Amino acid sequence: MIDTKIKVLIVDDSAVVRQTLSAIINSDPQLEVVAVASDPYFAKDKIINKRPDVITLDIDMPRMDGLTFLKILMSQNPIPVIVISSRTAEGSIDAIKALELGAVDIMCKPQVHQDEFLEEAKILICDAIKAAARAKVSRIRNTEIPPVTVTPKFKTDAVLPKANISHRPFETSRIIAVGASTGGTEALRVFLEALSTEVPGIVIVQHMPEKFTYLFAKRLNEICRLNIKEAEHGDEVRSGCALIAPGNKHMAVKRRGTGYYVELLDGPLVNRHKPSVDVLFRSVANCAGANATGIIMTGMGDDGARGLLEMKESGAHTIAQDEKSCVVFGMPKEAIKLGGADVVMPLTNIAPYVSQVKQQ
Repeated sequence: MIDTKIKVLIVDDSAVVRQTLSAIINSDPQLEVVAVASDPYFAKDKIINKRPDVITLDIDMPRMDGLTFLKILMSQNPIPVIVISSRTAEGSIDAIKALELGAVDIMCKPQVHQDEFLEEAKILICDAIKAAARAKVSRIRNTEIPPVTVTPKFKTDAVLPKANISHRPFETSRIIAVGASTGGTEALRVFLEALSTEVPGIVIVQHMPEKFTYLFAKRLNEICRLNIKEAEHGDEVRSGCALIAPGNKHMAVKRRGTGYYVELLDGPLVNRHKPSVDVLFRSVANCAGANATGIIMTGMGDDGARGLLEMKESGAHTIAQDEKSCVVFGMPKEAIKLGGADVVMPLTNIAPYVSQVKQQ
């Protein structure tokens, strides 16, 4: 019998974290921890001997920090890497830098003494590893590093009632809703950098833990012409601005007069995520109808697929990123399979395309 398990190498200087992650990963029948290492020097030999499919990597380690190791790895022998970081602000900043260096995903370290959070962490970590194993990674060259300073799968209805489908354009402004997961941080950068300030208001769900979304939005705001921020409850959706759902909160769009604002919602995981793309897309279908554009980008799983279909059925224009430009062709594939995408196109074509979409 051929062993088809995904092989994982854990690199972390904490014995407790290594033990906890090993237990979480090995609890999934599709995954197997083949080695652990307390720092990158030990990890080097493990990579050669064990040939892992995915590496989970801490950042703050002795002898060599995680960012330096990641840069070397991605320039010489690219392997999908998930950064497992603390929830501190400093750790979050370095984790965002890790994404720019080629890490596939970032996650929070599991809270080992809180059973509720540990159970949720099992779902998120195991799903992230499976997505990373399917990710397309490539060598990173000439990259400068700044100094290093089982819950069940719930239905969308558990958080937001199903949309009232109507093809009638509302007397409101246009809005763009975007959903992404694995590989989405880079995809969103490419998309948002190419947009002018004349673009309609944008609302985004990127699967990412809390605290990381604030710094991710801040980083994008520094390099894009748009005003980009982590959404706060009651924020108005305005032209030339993009709101990114905060980690660990669902985000829904509501109408106010001829415009929109966002609500942040607690509740269970939806499609194994919080925030969920389906929650966002359903709310946009309900309040914006044909005045909306929906975009689903790279990511594993099916979060957003049904929501994009609901947007299409409400009269919205819908777009899916194509397979070639996706890091993981999961979410767009499921949306296309359901018939939820009007068009399928490469990542670099999406921004020029949505800039030309006129109000119906």
